[in-house]
Amino acid sequence: MTRVLNAERREPVSGETRSVVVFVHGYGANGADLLGLADPLSEHLPDTLFIAPDAPEMIPDMPNGYQWFPIPYIDGSSEEESERGMDSAVEDFHSFLDALMVDEDVLPEQVVLFGFSQGAMMSLHIAPRREDELAGVVAIAGRLLRPDLLADEVVGRPPILLVHGDQDDVVPPQSLQLAAEALQEAGWKDVFAHVMKGTAHGIAPDGLSVTLAFMRDKLGL
Repeated sequence: MTRVLNAERREPVSGETRSVVVFVHGYGANGADLLGLADPLSEHLPDTLFIAPDAPEMIPDMPNGYQWFPIPYIDGSSEEESERGMDSAVEDFHSFLDALMVDEDVLPEQVVLFGFSQGAMMSLHIAPRREDELAGVVAIAGRLLRPDLLADEVVGRPPILLVHGDQDDVVPPQSLQLAAEALQEAGWKDVFAHVMKGTAHGIAPDGLSVTLAFMRDKLGL
């Protein structure tokens, strides 16, 4: 059964929604964790609605901490539980995006996914498997899940920006290169990459600046 995702939102500063940025948070965080980025971004994206859903599962003993799927080496779950959790969350997220576009009266080409860490993994997995291409995907400090299945399962190839800190000790920095290679092998033309120098598992100002330029370009601003 599809679960409805609770979401925080920041309305467009212009009062009119012409585009939507969906923040997809990391493991142990929640929608509010990334929504603060709407503050520096909104003045450059005045007609953009920023929306940040909570992942579908709360993490036991972690107040306000959510997960898209269990991570075995962190929580002791099995690989099967992790796979099942991911498949279920993918279904939930597809339904969330479908409903969002109807409710806000926007087209796929007006929507960008902005994922961090586990949220970046979700974004990279979901966007290529949607029939109508989104405007773009920003994947920060994540990796490409199930790369061996991508070529067979791809439906659309939206533009993708990969951003990673070269000092990331949570998700290895080489994940960026591996994702880029897999995407290109699966037929992507629009794959961009940016390495944040001296940055650990986070978002540095230069990474956010590159992200803003990418989003403005792909949203036709």
